[in-house]
Amino acid sequence: MDSYARDRTFVPPGRPLGVVLAQSRDDVVATMRWASEHRVPVVPRGAGTGLAGGATAVDGCVVLSLARMTAIRELSPQDEIAVVEPGVITADLDRAAREHGLMYAPDPSSYEISTIGGNLATNAGGLRCVKYGVTRDSTLGLEVVLADGRVLNTGQRTMKGVTGYDLTGLFVGSEGTLGVITAATVRLRRAPREMATVAAEFTSLRDAAAAVSAIVAAGCQPSMLELMDRTTLQAIDEWKNIGLEPSTRAMLIAQAEGSADEMAALCGAASFVAVSSTPEEAAELIGIRRLAYQAKERLGQCLVEDVCVPRSVLPEMITTIEEVAARHGVMIATVAHAGDGNVHPVFVFDRGLAEPPEEVWTAADEVFRAALDLGGTLTGEHGVGLLKKRWLGLETGPVAAELHQGIKQVFDPLNILNPGKAI
Repeated sequence: MDSYARDRTFVPPGRPLGVVLAQSRDDVVATMRWASEHRVPVVPRGAGTGLAGGATAVDGCVVLSLARMTAIRELSPQDEIAVVEPGVITADLDRAAREHGLMYAPDPSSYEISTIGGNLATNAGGLRCVKYGVTRDSTLGLEVVLADGRVLNTGQRTMKGVTGYDLTGLFVGSEGTLGVITAATVRLRRAPREMATVAAEFTSLRDAAAAVSAIVAAGCQPSMLELMDRTTLQAIDEWKNIGLEPSTRAMLIAQAEGSADEMAALCGAASFVAVSSTPEEAAELIGIRRLAYQAKERLGQCLVEDVCVPRSVLPEMITTIEEVAARHGVMIATVAHAGDGNVHPVFVFDRGLAEPPEEVWTAADEVFRAALDLGGTLTGEHGVGLLKKRWLGLETGPVAAELHQGIKQVFDPLNILNPGKAI
């Protein structure tokens, strides 16, 4: 059971009573009926790739794994939709769609190992958010098993639909606290035929952030606009030998349909700019970005955060992170889905510690408060889980907290679904 009790965080799990490896909706229904009758907590789980502690077991719970529910029940090229079970790997759905000239737009960095169900639970984002939005923006309807075992169907198969409250949007991002998603109807999009990729190196992280603002302001409509700082690049270089120059403080990777010349020109402060000429070169450049998290994990344990700020204040947010790291002597490796202001400061600390040392928590606190002061949010795509719960009230306030508790009471009056998480 130990391998099902935690996600990808350092958060120590509780001891579950057992694990259910669901293979169908009926398995989930039976589990929830039994759990409701006996008032046993249930922690839904996908692939365990979460970074907020949302799938961490609590003492005496049943861990309900949905990883074996892997059917793509339907893929309709005519309607540009797919109906998928929660255990489908994100990249597998995208590959199935591309056989029909389509794509599944949400693209978290963990897309080769994360599941659709986990993406739905956290409203995951990814590299293509700047153009296509987060998981909620590609979700049309859901099949959900409620806490008492009843089955609820939300939304529709159509591109438009405004009947009743938006229950689909409510469940996406609810982190398993309101129901267990057993199927989703998701929107597919036409796959672009020609993509150009730009990689630009900068001697200043602030200059790289300014280039982001320039690209967006110019109307280039990038489908990807990713930023990596020196600490992250150095970790990748030590692992994969990417030829990092001593003067490089940041790298920007941008992708858009058609020509990349305008984006390259807008990186005027860059010390080096490369433009892909083949799909293989483009994949190689983007591959550098996808190595970021694994490279940082090689340095130590990681507290991975995902604050999001308005794009206009991205340079200020990045500067603040650098100042916080220096002030507290903490290693912070930063990457960003820069096109939508989603910043991932990763706080690296020594292995073997039960949790981050005090200086890391202090630095994280300052980063979170700075994001809120700049008009941002505590989490852009990872969710609240356990790690951000202590700061939740700073953003939501007492009225929202009261409404959250009321919604929870309606859907889960016994408080057996993922108790202690998110709200």
